[in-house]
Amino acid sequence: MYRTEDQILIESRVANEKKSAGAAYFLWFFLGWISAHRFYLGKPVTAILQILSYFILIGFVWWVVDLFLIPSIIEDKMNETRGRMAREMNRYAY
Repeated sequence: MYRTEDQILIESRVANEKKSAGAAYFLWFFLGWISAHRFYLGKPVTAILQILSYFILIGFVWWVVDLFLIPSIIEDKMNETRGRMAREMNRYAY
């Protein structure tokens, strides 16, 4: 298991890299048509797919669905950072 110091380091790194839900919603509302919120949240591939899908109207449905997905995308990124930090700590532990 990890020492308390390691857990504090991981959580501080996660907090530093956490994306702002407010900023994501702002981008979603004002620049959603260019998928700015997805680029901001570190999802460039799906951002480009979303932009391309606007030409067949599916992108607009996807844009509305993103309203509800933003919190889970942020949480997934935080968990990804936790996992990456834990792997780095394990690599240097021995």
